[in-house]
Amino acid sequence: MSIDLLTVSSKGQIVLPVEIRKALSIQSGDKLAVFTSDDVIMLKAIKMPTVDEFKSKLKQASKWAKQVGYQEEDVNDIIKSVRKNKRK
Repeated sequence: MSIDLLTVSSKGQIVLPVEIRKALSIQSGDKLAVFTSDDVIMLKAIKMPTVDEFKSKLKQASKWAKQVGYQEEDVNDIIKSVRKNKRK
């Protein structure tokens, strides 16, 4: 883990040091998620999967769904259940 000191510009912008960008393969246009808690700010690089990675994950999810007995018609009920629990 490294610690760097960044400066916030008058426009509220910060610059990630080149060493960090290289180490995390962050390029112009990449997305970062920002998490805050009290006075702590964390950044997480968000990498979109390639088509092949997405297909592989979809295949894994489909295999899991079959193993636990989910059917395609169960999807809407599952989504409704998750959304209902998030509102609580």
